Amino acid sequence: MARRLLLVLVVALATAAGAQARVGTDPLVPQEWWLSHVGADRADAPGPGVPIAIVDSGTDPTHEEFATRPSTTFLNDQTTFGRDEWHGTFVASIAAAPDNGALIDGVYPQAALQVFDASTTAVTGITDFTVVAAITAISQHCPAVINLSFGGTDPDANLQDALLGAMRSGCLIVAAAGNNGDEGSPVSYPASWPHVLAVGATDQNDASASFSTVGRWVDLAAPGKDMIGAVPHWRNANGYSVESGTSFAAPIVAAAAAWVWTVRPTLTASQLSALLRVSARDVGSPGFDNATGWGIVDIPAALAAPTPPNDPSEPNDDIAQVKPGVLFADGQAPVTRAAKPSIRLAATLEASDDPRDVYRIWVPARRYVHVSAASGGTAAARIWGPKAVGVHEGLAAQRRDLRGQRMYGGAHGSAAYVEVLLTGRSQSARYTLSITAAKK
Repeated sequence: MARRLLLVLVVALATAAGAQARVGTDPLVPQEWWLSHVGADRADAPGPGVPIAIVDSGTDPTHEEFATRPSTTFLNDQTTFGRDEWHGTFVASIAAAPDNGALIDGVYPQAALQVFDASTTAVTGITDFTVVAAITAISQHCPAVINLSFGGTDPDANLQDALLGAMRSGCLIVAAAGNNGDEGSPVSYPASWPHVLAVGATDQNDASASFSTVGRWVDLAAPGKDMIGAVPHWRNANGYSVESGTSFAAPIVAAAAAWVWTVRPTLTASQLSALLRVSARDVGSPGFDNATGWGIVDIPAALAAPTPPNDPSEPNDDIAQVKPGVLFADGQAPVTRAAKPSIRLAATLEASDDPRDVYRIWVPARRYVHVSAASGGTAAARIWGPKAVGVHEGLAAQRRDLRGQRMYGGAHGSAAYVEVLLTGRSQSARYTLSITAAKK
C-alpha cells in the first residue's frame, strides 16, 4: 500500500513587508521581498529553456496566473479541491508566475513550466506511487529541474530508485528540507538522499527560519517565510495568500537552477548543482552550516561563476548503480577493459551529496590491478571482487569480497569494482583515481 507523504508547509498569518522593486507590471512585485535576496532583480531572466517540473498537488489551470500562461504543460489532469490541494498552485507561482498584470511574478516568469499532479485524491494526497510515476515520466525528457516540495521521515526505495534514474538521465532534483526544525529536525526524504539539492528556508533578515529542518544534508537556503503566492479561489477569494515553509524555498532554487541552466546549457546536472552551492551567498556561520548549507542561492553569482569540474558517471554511489541488470539494465560502462587495463580519471566527493564513487573495472588475466586515489589524503580507493553486491555488505561477505588496493585476475580475468571514499579528513575531495594493471 502506498504511504502518504506529509506536505512540507507551515501556514503563516503575517503579512509580507516591502522589498526592492523589480521590473515588472504585476502590482505585488514590490512586496516580493525574496526576489532581491536571491538576485532575481539584478539580472534579466531568459526566455523559456530548461523546464521547471513541479511535482506536487495540482496546479489550478483556471487561476489567472496559469490560465493563459505561455510555455506551460500540464502533464496530467489537475485536481485542486482537496484540503491541501492549494499547495501545488502556490509552489508553481513562486517559481514561475508570469509577468501578466495579475498580482505576482515568479522568480523565473518566462520559464518553461511543467506540472504533474501527484495527489491522486483529496483523501490520499501525495503518495510515493504517484511521485514515482511523475519522476519516471519527467525523466524521459531531461534535462529538467524537478521540484519536490514535500517529504517524509520514512525512506521509500522505489522513490529513491526513480530519482536515481532521473539523475542518470540528466535531470536535477530539488527538494524542500522540511519544517521540523522546532521538533528536533528528523531526517527528511527525499531531501536527505545524495545528489538531491536540499533547500532550507530563511526570513527577511537572511536568518534560518525557526521551522526549517537542519542537517548536514542541507545544501542551500532560500527565502521561505511570509511568502505571497497564488492559491485556488476556494482557499482565498482573491486567489492569493501568505504562507511560510521550506516548500516555498525549494521552488526558488528550482527556478534559479532552470534560469542558470538555460543561460549556461553546456553544464551537466552535477556541475549545475556544484555551481549553485559554490556561488551561494554565505549566511549564518562562515562556510557550510547545517541550517543554510552553503548559503542563500544567488542567481547573478551563479551566472558569472566559473564552471566547476565535471563529476563523471553519476550516480555511482554503490555497486547496484553501476552493475548491469540491477538498478539500470546496462549499468555503467567499465572504465577499464582488456584493451585498456590502466586509466587515470578525476572526480569529486562531497560528504552529504556524493559520499563515494564506485566504478566497474576489468582485471586482466594473470595480471594484478592496483588502485590509488591522489587527493592530499582526503580520499582513498579499494577494490571489491566480482561477487560483491554493495559496499555496505556484512562482515562475512566483506571477507570474501573486499580486496584492498590490488586484485589478481586469475586465469581468465575478472570483473571488479573500485570504491573511492572520503577518509574523514575533509567534507569533500577532488581526487585523481589511478587504476594500473601489472604483472605483480
